[in-house]
Amino acid sequence: MKRETGRNRTRNGRPLAACVVLGAGAAVVAGLAPGGLGRAGAVEVTGGASASAYRSLTGAVADGPSWTGPLLEAATEGTLVVLGLLLVWAWWGAVRRGDTRLSAGTVLTGIGTVLAYAVSEAVKQVVDEARPCRVLRSGAEAVAECPDPGDWSFPSNHATLAAGLAVGLAMLRPRLAAVTLPLAGAAALLRVLVGVHYPHDVLAGAVLGGSVTAAVLLAFLPLARTAASALGRRLGRRDDPGLVGDDRRGGTVVHTQPGQDGAHMGLDRPFHHMEPPGDLSVGQPAAEEGQHVAFPAGQRTDSFPGGGAAAGQSTRARRREMGDDPRRDLR
Repeated sequence: MKRETGRNRTRNGRPLAACVVLGAGAAVVAGLAPGGLGRAGAVEVTGGASASAYRSLTGAVADGPSWTGPLLEAATEGTLVVLGLLLVWAWWGAVRRGDTRLSAGTVLTGIGTVLAYAVSEAVKQVVDEARPCRVLRSGAEAVAECPDPGDWSFPSNHATLAAGLAVGLAMLRPRLAAVTLPLAGAAALLRVLVGVHYPHDVLAGAVLGGSVTAAVLLAFLPLARTAASALGRRLGRRDDPGLVGDDRRGGTVVHTQPGQDGAHMGLDRPFHHMEPPGDLSVGQPAAEEGQHVAFPAGQRTDSFPGGGAAAGQSTRARRREMGDDPRRDLR
């Protein structure tokens, strides 16, 4: 009862947390905006810490070898490609394992990233900040081709996309944060090094992408997970519920009867301490569809008190080993 109450409180608090994240992100982006709201014409940033940092970084790249520029240009796109492939890899692995939380979360990460990109484009049309490669011509040199006039600079779309993907993957798989977050930081920095964005542009884009994707996951992940579970059950539905010890996917399972849960069967204990109920025999139809527990891949089943068959062994082979009587008790 206490555990269920805690879960309800967590679910009820997720929308509030999403609103807080969105509000904080919006405040940061508004604070970084160069002040072009409501003004006609382009906003030109020629002074300040951001312009000085831009001159220093682009000057260092210009003084480097001739191959530095093309390499940095390729890397700006490569970081996004790697993050996108990581998202697809995480989704595919989740689908194969039946991990509804991760599969739903990766889809939401993609949706949140696209939504953040749309917001970034809308902000560009409001702020109208000119590209630094068109404004800061003295003391700075862009190694990438400067975008056309009207392709505004604030915030950076590349940084928005990279941060959205990186934050989403880090929230779903915290161990990936050591890879995704540095990649997002590199994507943002590279846009400054090639000369097409100010530092405050990429910082605003990173905050925008990360906050929107995080808010989408916080608000909708439980609902998306429920929908993914329902879809998985519908796609995996079968007419014959199967037999005890046969899930038709090559794995060893134990079906329960109505009213039995994991605690009644002892499934809250290690497998070598489990004792199956005596009324579950080979050949007995499953009580209800989906009421089964699959052994993990590679799990030895010979230590199970019921002498379960190895994963992948057919029902017919198990019957030959145990005799012709299909009602023989597992024990």
